[in-house]
Amino acid sequence: MILQLNPAILVETPLGTGYAIFIIDYGMHQNTCWVVALEDTGVVKHFDCNDVILSTNYTSGLNLRKNSNHD
Repeated sequence: MILQLNPAILVETPLGTGYAIFIIDYGMHQNTCWVVALEDTGVVKHFDCNDVILSTNYTSGLNLRKNSNHD
């Protein structure tokens, strides 16, 4: 199953910040694959679900503990 994310989700990857645009689910025997457009280069890469972290979003209150400077 392929799910297009609308809107795209800002995420952190081993290669830097990017926008998750698709999620590919191959079934219960494989990890989910995230398709991410990297912010710096625009290159589209596939990442295992274990390599993707939601970016801090203060407005939505997402992943606030990742940023230790948060008040």
